[in-house]
Amino acid sequence: MLTEPWKGRVDPFCIFGNLYFIGTVPASSHLIDTGDGLILIDTGYPQTAYLIIQSIWELGFKPADIRYIVHSHGHYDHTGATRALVELTGAKTFIGSADADMVSKPNNLNWASEHGYEFTEFFQPDVLLENNDTVNLGNTCIRCVSTPGHTAGTLSFFFDAYDGKKTLRVGMHGGVGMNSMNQAYLKRMNLPPDMPVKFLHGLELLQKEHVDIFIGNHVGNNDTIGKAEILKNNPDANPFIDESAWCVFLDNCRKKVMPECVENSAQEV
Repeated sequence: MLTEPWKGRVDPFCIFGNLYFIGTVPASSHLIDTGDGLILIDTGYPQTAYLIIQSIWELGFKPADIRYIVHSHGHYDHTGATRALVELTGAKTFIGSADADMVSKPNNLNWASEHGYEFTEFFQPDVLLENNDTVNLGNTCIRCVSTPGHTAGTLSFFFDAYDGKKTLRVGMHGGVGMNSMNQAYLKRMNLPPDMPVKFLHGLELLQKEHVDIFIGNHVGNNDTIGKAEILKNNPDANPFIDESAWCVFLDNCRKKVMPECVENSAQEV
């Protein structure tokens, strides 16, 4: 449980053009200025809602201009502040259909209990997303790709970011934590044993995507903090713009999948 959320505070910053980081350590949140309102990707922990709101103000935007909140998956460190933000802004919420129950009613799958937290900030998603659905607002079209494994409804996102001169493709995997893919956890939660296999299949699909800017739903995915410091000291050498980072990340994720998890899942399916 986050008893001192302020220690996760990160100064908000522009990654590129109309794409901003407004998250905390360790849970990332990103803001897109679509020209017709704001899209927020993931809301972080319940305890850090006030940090998200403060970051939006500091960037010169208004929380009331958040029109859409899109979630990478249903764990509480990515959905925890959603209810508060919806009640504040009236934003429409989106999540992968298979994760809808995680955020809408009491359950043991949202990973809150593992952190000693009793999650009570449930909300009813407005839109349940399926593979290759799009979220459209203003100048932004987010393509949602189903990549189950970390959760059944994990989604990865692809969209364009603009700075007035050039357009770059942004990519984010919706969840790569191995904590919810080991066979002991899957068996205890009565989840399909083939989740690691589905995860590996998702990595293969995503490998085909061209990505100029790789963003993570946790700061450790893409060294958000380190890159932010580099960007601050040398804005002309933006470390987030790196065509190779995406595939390197996916390769590293593939190596972290324990062979016995895949072998066991194949035997039990």
